[in-house]
Amino acid sequence: MQRMILAVPIIVALTLASCATVKETYSADGRKAYTLNCSGTARGWDKCYASAGEICKAAGYDILDRSSEDVTHVAPAGGTGGFGASGVKTNERSMVVACKR
Repeated sequence: MQRMILAVPIIVALTLASCATVKETYSADGRKAYTLNCSGTARGWDKCYASAGEICKAAGYDILDRSSEDVTHVAPAGGTGGFGASGVKTNERSMVVACKR
């Protein structure tokens, strides 16, 4: 039970850290592009697509790159001096888009 209580803050922190982020960049053809990160257990590709739609609106967008990787975040269990570890599996997702001209 104590391990479960310790795992809850870890899961909450990872979920909060999983919000989509947007960073501006440029594509190979010179267009302004956006790197979208929609990683985490509480987010999916739908978050990236929604962000791309909000950025480019009616013009639409081209997906220039898309990647996904399963990751396990490991944290020590038992607090100070505890033994063992607790892991939370999540998915790292990112997508690069450029608005259509």
